[in-house]
Amino acid sequence: MAAAEPKPPAGVAAARRLARGCWSAFWDYETPKVIVVKNRRLGVVYRLVQLLILLYFVWYVFIVQKSYQDRETGPESSVITKVKGITSSEHKVWDVEEYVKPPEGGSVFSIITRIEVTPSQTPGTCPESVRVSNATCDSDEDCVAGELDMLGNGVRTGRCVPYYHGASKTCEVSGWCPVEDGASVSQFLGKMAPNFTILIKNSIHYPKFQFSKGNIENRKDGYLKRCMFDEVLHLYCPIFRLGFIVERAGENFTELAHTGGVIGVIINWDCDLDLPASNCNPKYSFRRLDPKHIPASSGYNFRFAKYYKINGNTTRTLIKAYGIRIDVIVHGQAGKFSLIPTIINLATALTSIGVGSFLCDWILLTFMNKNKVYSHKKFDKAGSGPEAWLGPA
Repeated sequence: MAAAEPKPPAGVAAARRLARGCWSAFWDYETPKVIVVKNRRLGVVYRLVQLLILLYFVWYVFIVQKSYQDRETGPESSVITKVKGITSSEHKVWDVEEYVKPPEGGSVFSIITRIEVTPSQTPGTCPESVRVSNATCDSDEDCVAGELDMLGNGVRTGRCVPYYHGASKTCEVSGWCPVEDGASVSQFLGKMAPNFTILIKNSIHYPKFQFSKGNIENRKDGYLKRCMFDEVLHLYCPIFRLGFIVERAGENFTELAHTGGVIGVIINWDCDLDLPASNCNPKYSFRRLDPKHIPASSGYNFRFAKYYKINGNTTRTLIKAYGIRIDVIVHGQAGKFSLIPTIINLATALTSIGVGSFLCDWILLTFMNKNKVYSHKKFDKAGSGPEAWLGPA
């Protein structure tokens, strides 16, 4: 008599049954079964969910977001600027060639409003600035000959000499003398600066839609010579007073002229190209870009020098300039009807309406009093033979 085969452990047998069940269920086909439930509250929830989804897609997706359009962001742009006006300081009259840097008329430029001038600097030796670390001294032993401080004004000679004023002493340096702090004179140029005018000429192009437009009105009657920007009356006259720009940025002009700062002129071109080109208009906004509330990095200044010769000796005038830097920033987006995004969003909308059925099925099978009856009615199983489709005898 043959020996009986050992039975597999119970856990192995259960795992095999589970695997066979999953494999069998993998090949099942499921088809929805329609059941009409006469329940007013459930019907209200169902229609309300459908209505909310429909409103979301009609109002927000299609009307607000205009998702039926093909879109392009970041237009190709060119900016040309021109500043006009004169002002005066305590010692001279300044014209635009002197206070605008750089003079090329690009999208970023500075208008000088205050300067600290160190005149007649020549190569030689002189006391180092007291602002330089380890520059103060009591004797020559405190100064190391040949030492070069990267934040200083020259190479130290090894001598300790009296400072330009007061009783203090600093190490002597070889460089452009006198150093900036020792003989600088401050001059304020901002007296007439609020009345400077700035022409900002901007042209944009959306290559996907082959659409171009500019911010200057196409007129030949000398319109630009007599107009000034106004959001309502003269939108296409991009001539701005400097005082107007600073005011719209929420800044005090006198304070800004003394410390310097960076003001952004933002031009936004949001264009619906399904409408006439006259509806695509620039929108201007102004704000300060540099962090004025951080003392260590607030304000704006830069240095430059003017060189000349006196009796054959090279001489320069060092100028530390404080000013208002203007950054013209252009951005925007354009949209035009396209069939592909329209079909995609319509399909998404129709599919999302099915969320109402899913929610109501969950309520029906979870919270209703006769949920087991509904579950039995909703889920039926049919075999593969023809007798499986026959009803009860």
